[in-house]
Amino acid sequence: MVEVREVATSGELRAFIKFPFRLYEGNPNWVPPIIFDEITTLKKNPAFEHCTKKYWLAKKNGQIVGRIAGIINHAENKKTGKHAARLGWIDFTDDPEVSSALFQTVEKWAREQSADHIHGPLGFTDMDKEGLLVEGFGELGTFATIYNHPYYPVHFEANGYGKSIDWVEFEIDVPKEMPPRIAGFSKKVQERYGLRQLEATKPSQIKPYAGQVFRLLNEAYSDLYGFVELTEKQIKFYTDQYFTFINPGFVSVILNQQDEVVAFGITMPSLSRAVQKAKGRLIPFGFLHILRAMKKNDRADFYLIATRSEYRNKGVHVLIFEKILSTFLKFGIKKVETNPELETNLQVQAIWKDYQPRNHKRRRCYVKVLST
Repeated sequence: MVEVREVATSGELRAFIKFPFRLYEGNPNWVPPIIFDEITTLKKNPAFEHCTKKYWLAKKNGQIVGRIAGIINHAENKKTGKHAARLGWIDFTDDPEVSSALFQTVEKWAREQSADHIHGPLGFTDMDKEGLLVEGFGELGTFATIYNHPYYPVHFEANGYGKSIDWVEFEIDVPKEMPPRIAGFSKKVQERYGLRQLEATKPSQIKPYAGQVFRLLNEAYSDLYGFVELTEKQIKFYTDQYFTFINPGFVSVILNQQDEVVAFGITMPSLSRAVQKAKGRLIPFGFLHILRAMKKNDRADFYLIATRSEYRNKGVHVLIFEKILSTFLKFGIKKVETNPELETNLQVQAIWKDYQPRNHKRRRCYVKVLST
C-alpha cells in the first residue's frame, strides 16, 4: 500500500530533494540539482508572496518511492483569468500504484484550492525547470532542465493527462571561424541604431544591469506559455543567485545611447558533467568541478535571449551572436545546447537555421481537467 504524506519538517524536505539521487543513481544522462539551491527554491522563494504550495512524499513498505509538488500561482491565474494549479518536482518509481497515488493527492488538493485544471511539470516561475522529457532519453541532460525516465509519460497519460504544449531543444555546431558576414552586419546594426556591446571582464560589471535584463525578460516573454512576470523581489533573488558567478565572456548585453538594455543573450559553459561529479554538493569539492568546467569545456548551454520590442527584426541578435561566438571560438566550444523553446516559437528557432541544428530533445507540459 502506498502512503502519501505532506512534507512537514526540514528533514522531510531534504528527503524530498534527495529522492531523485537514488532514483537516477548510475544514470549517465541525469544531471542533479545543487542541493543548496533546491532548499532555497523550495523553502525561501520570494514567489511564495503570490504562490500557494504543498509538497508530498510517497512511501511504500517504509521506503520513499515518489514525490510531487502542488502550486497555485495566483499571479498566473490573475493574468489568465483561469483557475489553474501546477504540479512540479514529480518523480516516482515505475509503479502505477505510486504515480496514481501522487496524482490523486495533488489533484484533490488542487480542487480544494478551487482549481478546475492542473498542468505541469512546471515550477513557480519560468526560471524553474519545466516540461516532462518525452524524446531524447539517451541525451545528456542540462543543468537547467528536467531529465526523467522513459516510463514517466506513460504514467501521466494513464492518469488522464494530455498534451498542453511542447518545448523543443537543439544541439548546434559551433563554426570553426567567425563568419565574415556576422562581423560586417553587426557593425552596420550598431551604427544604424546607436547600439554598443557592454564590455565587461568580471561579473560585478554586469550585475548593475541585471535588473534591466530581468525587466526586459518580463516584457519579451510575457506572452509565452506559463510565463508570469517576475516581481522586484524575485529579480533581486535571481540576480544574487546567478549574476555573481557568470562568465562575462559568455554573456552579451546590448545597450543604446541612453545606457539602456535593449537586448541580451546569456550562455554558460556546460555544467552537466561537473554537477554530476559534484553529486549536488558544493562542499567540500563540488565547487572545484564547477570551476574547472567554467574554465575548460567544449560544450555550452544557451540559457536566455531577448530583444526589446522596438528593436526586433532589425538584426540586433547578430550583435549577441558576434560576442558569444567570439568567446566560443576562444574557449574551444564545439557544441551548444539551446535549452527548451516552445514549439510555437518559430522566430527563435529560425535563429539557429544556419548552425546545423539537431532537434534532439522534446519535452511536454501535460494538462488535466479536474472533475468536481
